Amino acid sequence: MGKHVIVGAGQVGAHLAGRLVERGHDVVVVTRSGSGPDGVEKVAADVADQARLTEVAKNAEALYNCVNPRYIRWTQDWPPMAASFLGTAEATGAVLVTLSNLYVYGPVDGPMTEDLPLAATGTKGRVRARMWRDALAAHQEGRIRMTELRGSDYYGPGSTDQAYIGEVRFVKPLLAGKRVSFLSDPSVPHAWTYLPDVAEALAIAGTDERALGRAWHVPTGPAVATLDVAERLCEIAGAPAPRVSGLPRPVFNAIGLFSPLIKELRETRYQFDKPYVLDSSAFESTFGMAPTPLDDALKTIIAAHREQAPASN
Repeated sequence: MGKHVIVGAGQVGAHLAGRLVERGHDVVVVTRSGSGPDGVEKVAADVADQARLTEVAKNAEALYNCVNPRYIRWTQDWPPMAASFLGTAEATGAVLVTLSNLYVYGPVDGPMTEDLPLAATGTKGRVRARMWRDALAAHQEGRIRMTELRGSDYYGPGSTDQAYIGEVRFVKPLLAGKRVSFLSDPSVPHAWTYLPDVAEALAIAGTDERALGRAWHVPTGPAVATLDVAERLCEIAGAPAPRVSGLPRPVFNAIGLFSPLIKELRETRYQFDKPYVLDSSAFESTFGMAPTPLDDALKTIIAAHREQAPASN
């Protein structure tokens, strides 16, 4: 068992830390504040400080990029952080495992596979595509060892307010019988990636050399409409029938005039305007990992919600 360094303790980093601890690894979690889950070493550091990150990652077998800078600052924050990750991986020899997303492909007709061209049309997608190309070039030149995992929009226990069907925006209000406003048409099928599956896939990728030198899609179930997820959630929980209303594009665009976050979401709105389907069969067949069935995931989410509910009242 070896040393594994996770940068980021948010909705993915915390799950990943647990997976790696269960496997018997020594886990270090790096955040700007020094926070992190129990059972790991916690370190305060600025990820853009390559010298500091290299010091923390000394003798590490794997370095996980689970950082998520503020959505409105991707163009400013990602380049120096990405450069720091590459430099640290080269200096330490640690495998660089980057958690990315599907923005790199841009609008796509049909299921997304890892061999699609990186045809991002938005600024954030181009930032991510550049990160991938730089890391792949360093790998091909023999300077680092790396892999990248890409998932769709997250859901699951521990999800943040950034998750479209997460605890804050979706689960809590629906189980309380309240109406939920969805940022697009809730009847359009969409791929949802379960947070514990993201963590499991990252843990596999960081410990199996077959993952190196390419990108993989995190095991993700069939695309499901937001309305269908809401109905299953409420049915399983015994909650009132869900009320989910979509936000028409003109209203969405108008809100963007006053909300910097909504303004930034305009360039990725295409993901919700037509079926958004992810093909993760490559990872599933190579590593023998299947996505968690939706009903099983929802049961876990409901149990976690009910466990947390007394503390939030």
